[in-house]
Amino acid sequence: MNLQELEHRILEAAETPAGSALPNYAATTVEQLLTALERGDVRAASRGDDGRWRAVPWVKRGILLAFRAGRMVDMSVGGNGGHSPFQFFDKHTVPPRTMRLESQVRVVPGGSTIRRGTYLAPGVVCMPPMYVNVGAWIGAGTMVDSHALVGSCAQIGERVHLSAAAQIGGVLEPVNASPVVIEDDVVVGGNSGVYEGTIVRRRAVLAAGVVLTRGTPVFDLVRETVYRATPEQALEIPEGAVVVPGARQVKGAWAGEQGLALQTPVIVKYRDEKTDLATALEEWLR
Repeated sequence: MNLQELEHRILEAAETPAGSALPNYAATTVEQLLTALERGDVRAASRGDDGRWRAVPWVKRGILLAFRAGRMVDMSVGGNGGHSPFQFFDKHTVPPRTMRLESQVRVVPGGSTIRRGTYLAPGVVCMPPMYVNVGAWIGAGTMVDSHALVGSCAQIGERVHLSAAAQIGGVLEPVNASPVVIEDDVVVGGNSGVYEGTIVRRRAVLAAGVVLTRGTPVFDLVRETVYRATPEQALEIPEGAVVVPGARQVKGAWAGEQGLALQTPVIVKYRDEKTDLATALEEWLR
């Protein structure tokens, strides 16, 4: 089945009214979509010739269809006599993905899970424990460090370092909403969070503790401007920007008396040779 036929079948099955039985071909179609996602043949978002990232709604609807078509099964591990110390119950359509040596993805032992319907390019490194959810796409040479989360449909470029406890949010619904995008050669610091349709352009650096959401204003000290999302466009961090946690005063007499301030990301510089030397460790680790 080609991709055009796959799209047609997914959209047709997804239109089945709630409470009605899905078409007989739904399960097979879901399996074909998850396999296509794992091969990288389709993605939940794509970058156009104009540089803008756009969601691919039919792919996201197919992922939702996978949950709808699934039945609850016991995925527990270990134990004797049916008493497992590791109990898991989930939809049979989206179990943990089976990784093989020939994939050349380095998954270090220690409690990590990569769900079905994800794409990981050869050369990806996964340090335990970490989690990659359905629909995610991760490019070659990227490091997913301990306690990092790559949410559903998130798009992670090549040679990215997701530091320990970094959270890349998933955007599965609404299906036309752009998922989180991290482009090539980005460094995401520890305990950082990138959520709600944010795009981080290539070579940017997010310092530890930076939190970005669609509603977050980002203040650029270098270019003396403020970046905000619009109803039509996601929040974008410019190429090469170095972003650190900052604060801005809260307006109002009472707030001033209390000395209140709001946390806000601040761009303090753009990546240069010194910044690149400081991040060269990422290449050595790989």
